[in-house]
Amino acid sequence: MSEEPVLTSPARILSVNGDINPSRRALARQGNLIAVASGKGGVGKTWFSITLSQALARYGNRVLLMDGDLGLANVDVQLAMSPEHDLASVVAGKIALTDAISAFSGGAARSAGDKAPMQRAGMGFDVLAGRSGSGALDTLSRKQIEALCGDLIRIAVQYDHVIVDLAAGMNGHMMPLFARIGKALIVVTDDPTSITDAYAMIKFLATVHPELDIRIVVNMAESKMQAEKTFGAVHRACEHFLHFTPTMAGYVARDKHVTHAIRAQAPLLARYPQSEAAMMVQQIAESIQTSGPRGLI
Repeated sequence: MSEEPVLTSPARILSVNGDINPSRRALARQGNLIAVASGKGGVGKTWFSITLSQALARYGNRVLLMDGDLGLANVDVQLAMSPEHDLASVVAGKIALTDAISAFSGGAARSAGDKAPMQRAGMGFDVLAGRSGSGALDTLSRKQIEALCGDLIRIAVQYDHVIVDLAAGMNGHMMPLFARIGKALIVVTDDPTSITDAYAMIKFLATVHPELDIRIVVNMAESKMQAEKTFGAVHRACEHFLHFTPTMAGYVARDKHVTHAIRAQAPLLARYPQSEAAMMVQQIAESIQTSGPRGLI
């Protein structure tokens, strides 16, 4: 590979001009904060974020899922939720971030310090919903974004895992969060633009945050061989041009049950727990929950 892949994502602009103060690298990372990102849309990122959240909850973890796509939020749509409050209310100053948290399927397990007895609904987790098409969220200032990220970091200590489903590409909305997250999962498919844009995303992250734990998830793979081929394309480009070696978190097979679950607005693990895709996400969740400590690292 002699030429660097053509970068079609907005990440190209950020990777060239820079958008983050390098001094932020010195901040302690929150080990339980996991960003799920992609170079382009249509790769199943939000579906994966939801399924991963439920898979982690299935192991008894307290999980919070935040819809970080501030302009085109759709986590609540896929979960058929109608939350009373969302991030738009937080940004407007009407409520605190903690008051915008909604429970899905009983919500996250109660902590030992709560006065109420320990209990949980099966695979329940908490959700911080966005508001699709909200101009207020899409045009937040850098100061407002940093305040929102700061609030999220403060409440993250109450959870074992906080999953942030980011907007496709690098549009700058949640960039301050990358200075504190413990892991970044980049979702990619075998589509050529998905591969080049995933590389663009990794190029930015590896340049600005070289210590960040970046892992690749290959989604909608026709076979294990195809998944390895897709990962290999990204891996080779990163090693050759960035001298950076990403790891593979796992892959998820193309599965008709995923489409059926999305249409039914139901999580895959609840509707088709024995499906191939469900089992593969559970394997990724198992590797994540055993690969690092909770809290600051």
